[in-house]
Amino acid sequence: MAVSRNRVSRYLTDSRPHSEPVLHSLSNFYREEFIKCQRCLDAQREFYSERTISEVEKALTKVMAQLDRLCTKADADKVVSRLLQQFDTVTRLSAWSDPRQIH
Repeated sequence: MAVSRNRVSRYLTDSRPHSEPVLHSLSNFYREEFIKCQRCLDAQREFYSERTISEVEKALTKVMAQLDRLCTKADADKVVSRLLQQFDTVTRLSAWSDPRQIH
C-alpha cells in the first residue's frame, strides 16, 4: 500500500500545472505596456521639464523592476492596471493608440 501511495503522491506533485509560465507571460505583457509608456514619453520630451521626465523614467524603471513580484499578487490586474492609468495621465499613450482619436 505504501508503494501505491508513494506513486500517487509523486503523480500529484509532478502533474500540477506550473503557474510560473503564466506569471511570466503576464509580467511580459505588462512590461511591454510600460515600454510603450517609455517610448511615448520619449516622443514627448520637448513638452515636459527634464525633472518631470527624470521622475517618470525613475518610476517606470522601479515598476518594471518589481513587475514579476507584482504579478504574483492576487490583485495583480487591478494594481498594474492602476499603475498604467497613472502613467497614462503623463504619457497619454491611450490617446495615441485609441482608434477613435485618429482623424
